[in-house]
Amino acid sequence: MPEEPTQRVAVLVMGCPKVPVQTSLVLYLSNRMKKAGIRTIIAGTPSARQLIRVADPDGHYTMEMKDLDATIAALAKGDLTVTESYVFVHNDAGVSYAATMQSLTNQPVMAIIFGEEAEQIAQEITFPCTVIAEPATHNPMSLKNRLEEAAPWDA
Repeated sequence: MPEEPTQRVAVLVMGCPKVPVQTSLVLYLSNRMKKAGIRTIIAGTPSARQLIRVADPDGHYTMEMKDLDATIAALAKGDLTVTESYVFVHNDAGVSYAATMQSLTNQPVMAIIFGEEAEQIAQEITFPCTVIAEPATHNPMSLKNRLEEAAPWDA
C-alpha cells in the first residue's frame, strides 16, 4: 500500500563510500533534517549503511536506513513516496542515482557532488536538479558550508 505524503519525507542516497566526506555529510544532513522534523530515510549500499551504523550506533543523528536498491524498487512501485531527494555523488553511478531519483519521484533533487573530479561530474547533470559541487575528499567543511547556505531543512 502506498504511503501517504502527510509530511516532508527526504531520502538521502549514498553510493559507494570510497570517498570519506560522504559519511560525515550524510550524518550532518540527516541530523539537520531530523531536528527540523523531516522524516529522513538514508538509502545506501551495504557498506555505506554499515559506516553510518558504526558512526551513529544509537541513532542520535539518523532516523531510518534502507537498502538503496530496495528503496529504488519501492519508489518505482509506488510503495514509497518522498518529497525530496539528496544524492551524494562522486562518480557516474551517483549521477545515475540522481537521475533515477528525479525520474521516479518527480520531486526536487539535490546532487551533492564531491571528490577530485567534482566539477567534471557536475557537468554530466543534464536533468532538473540542484547541484552543489566541491572537490572535497577528506575535509567536509566546504560542502557542509554549502549545505548551510542552501539550508534545505528550512525550505
